[in-house]
Amino acid sequence: MKTRHKRLAIIVSGVVGLTVATLLVLNAFNKNLVFFHSPTEILEGKVSIAPGQTIRIGGLVEQGSVKRSADGLKVDFIITDLNKKLPVHYEGLLPDLFREGQGVVAQGRLQDGNRFVASEVLAKHDEKYMPPEAAQALQGGSYAAGKEMKKP
Repeated sequence: MKTRHKRLAIIVSGVVGLTVATLLVLNAFNKNLVFFHSPTEILEGKVSIAPGQTIRIGGLVEQGSVKRSADGLKVDFIITDLNKKLPVHYEGLLPDLFREGQGVVAQGRLQDGNRFVASEVLAKHDEKYMPPEAAQALQGGSYAAGKEMKKP
């Protein structure tokens, strides 16, 4: 075999190897991709969800909808986007920022078409939130650890 043919064979096998590796990475990425949907999109059927597929839903926790079990680890609440409502069941510890009227993102699976069983709940703070250090810096003061700070 000529050296020219050997080089061509090495280049072709390298390109094929890179193509296969790229396809495998993209396939793994696609399987682990979790989309964010609103209750309206889910309940109106605008999103095709395979049975057992993990999805994320987001919206506000409806006022007066949070019901906790006696041990406090099982929570039922309703997520709304101010248009449609979706009941959510979660077992576990909730984040400190979880409150009624507050924004949340829940990851889990849809059951029976209209009940969401969450495996993870993330609470979102509003866009007005500012860390105390940043608020102090904006007021022109200097922040030192352990010092009491004035409220903005």
